[in-house]
This record gives sequence, C-alpha cells and structure tokens, in this order.
Amino acid sequence: MTHWFHRNPLKATAPVSFNYYGVATTPAASKICNDLRSSRTQLLELFTDLTCNPEVMKNATDSYFSLLQGFINSLDNSTQESKLRYIQNFKWTDTLQGHVPSITEDEAKEVHRSLKIAAGIFKHLKENHIPKLITPAEKGRDLEVRLIDSYIIQCQAEAQEVTIARAIELKHNPGLIAALAYETANFYQRADHSLSSLEPTYTVKWRKYLHLKMCFYTAYAYCYHGQTLLASDKCGEAIRSLQESEKFYAKAEALCKEYGETKGPGTTAKPSGHLFFRKLGSLVKNTLEKCQRENGFIYFQKVPTEAPQLELKANYGLVEPVPFEFPPVNAHWTPEILAAFDLTKRPKDDSAKPKPEEELKPIKEPDIKPQKDSGCHIS
Repeated sequence: MTHWFHRNPLKATAPVSFNYYGVATTPAASKICNDLRSSRTQLLELFTDLTCNPEVMKNATDSYFSLLQGFINSLDNSTQESKLRYIQNFKWTDTLQGHVPSITEDEAKEVHRSLKIAAGIFKHLKENHIPKLITPAEKGRDLEVRLIDSYIIQCQAEAQEVTIARAIELKHNPGLIAALAYETANFYQRADHSLSSLEPTYTVKWRKYLHLKMCFYTAYAYCYHGQTLLASDKCGEAIRSLQESEKFYAKAEALCKEYGETKGPGTTAKPSGHLFFRKLGSLVKNTLEKCQRENGFIYFQKVPTEAPQLELKANYGLVEPVPFEFPPVNAHWTPEILAAFDLTKRPKDDSAKPKPEEELKPIKEPDIKPQKDSGCHIS
C-alpha cells in the first residue's frame, strides 16, 4: 500500500545518554541506565530499517518501555509516580512545525492490526499521560489534543480501508460495503475537522489528504448504495446516487492533484496512481450506464433532483482502537535499585542562563518505490 496513505515525517529525537553520574550510586543502578541507553538506540534504529517486522518492533519497544517504567511509575503498583519521573527531559521534533501496491492477505491483516494498535497507543497517551505533563502542550504541537484526535481517527479510517478492500474482493453485500465506505468517509471528515482550527500553514497538506479520502469514500458509498437501490427496483434513485458518486469521484481526482502540488510536512501519497482508485472511476461509470439503460427499457422512473440521504450504519467491520498497556516493569528494577538513585546529588540547573534550542536533524526515511499499477488487491 505504498504511497496510498499520507504520512507526516518521522519524529527525530535528541540523543539521551541516561548518564546520571553521582545519582546512580551502585553498579546495578548504572546498569539500568546503560540498558536504557542501548535499548533506546536499538529501537530508534528500527524506525528506518526496511527489514524490520512488527514482531521485532514490538520486542524492541517492550524492552525499552519495560526499563523506562522505573522512571515513570512506582514499583509498588500504586498510583504514585516514580521519584525519577522528572529526572530526564526528552526532545523531539514536531511533525507539522518543523525542526526547531498489491498486498497479500497476511500483509493486509498486519496493516489492519498495526493501525488499530497505533490508534490505541495515541488514545492511551491522550487519556493517561498527556494530562500529567508539567507544561501543557502548545497549540499545534504533537501532543495537543486536536492533533492526537486526528491521529487516532486517521488510524481508524485507514484500518477500515483495509476492511473495505477485503469486502470488495470477497464480493460482500453492496449495502455493507456502502455502509463501511460511508463510515470511513465520516472518519476522515472528523479527522479533518479536528485540524480545522489550527494554523493552515502547517496543516494544509494533511487536510488536503483527509479531504480527498473523504470524497473518495463518499463516492464509494454512493456507488454501492446505487447498486443496492437498483437491486430493490428503485432505478431512478439509483441513477441519482450514481450521479452523486460521479461528482464526488471527480472531486477526489481534483484534490489528488491539489494535494500533490501542496507544500507541507510529510510524504506525498499518490492515491490517484493506484488501481484501487482508478477502478472506482470505471465502476461508477459502468454502473451508471447500466442503470440508465435499464431505466430506459424497463423502469421508466423519474430521476430525483436531490441525491439520496446516506444514513447508513455498518453492523460489521467497524474499527476500534486496540487498548494499549505498557509491558511489565523490567525485572532488574527493585526497590533497592530505585533507592540507589540519589536525587540530591543531581547537578543544579543554571536557569539564569537560557540555553538556545538546538535544532534536531530530521530522520532520513527510506525511499520506497511504489509499483504504479498495483492497487489495494488482497489475494
């Protein structure tokens, strides 16, 4: 599904040494710090490793977070925070505000699952950790609620796209496909709405993507709803539904061009070059022509002026975020090791001299070449 989904840049981060000389007062405490440094480095290296699979990524993530847990939560399973909670600052770039193909069934399932997990992680951060920040997230920064909401909803929408592709491949009932497409279009509309009050300079490209996907899946919804109406001998209404589908497909095509020409953060998806996109155009055209022929020979029904209202509800295939939980605290963390961190020996910050913000270099992401004629085909 290369170049089908829009992606904001990977977040770059400043190195963290976890060197707490004087604070870590025993070899065991120092080993925790060394393990944290190496596990974080290994995890970051996997972000740009094309050979990395989800299992390797999960193992590396669990290894790092199991160690980091000792810096976040109390070891006695209480709701108290660790005494080390604020010992280390982390610096990340913001995804929006700069630096101060054909898939197999198994791959489709992995994409679907990964997107649901991602939605769950964003949701977990929003509900459990962002509210605990000492300094609230600034407007338009990655941890600000409107951006987090957009990420959650976009992950759900993109996972649902895999469901739709699967339903089409298996020739499921057109009514179900129409309902799923309608729900997916609504997801994209909600994600776009979450960004609508943010500075357009940073969000315009992302919003173009969300808008084009909303139009694309609205076109899908009207197309398959038209098939449902035709099967119910409502040929006039079917024609009007297909005409509306044609209109939204044309909007999606125009937005693909606008999106490709728009400057902004992130990779540029190329959905109009995918077979999955082009097949919808042919399907709408052929189905509309079929409806018009049958209306001229059999039904002789009047075509309504207004498009049918889509009040479709999918009973199956709707995506919910997978609940996320941190891995258990690493077994190396014990009350004795925690007690070996003496915060009174921390170097004092020289707050009288403000330090200039260092600019982090962006992550060099691998250049994945799309196969132009591949689509969202699931074998």
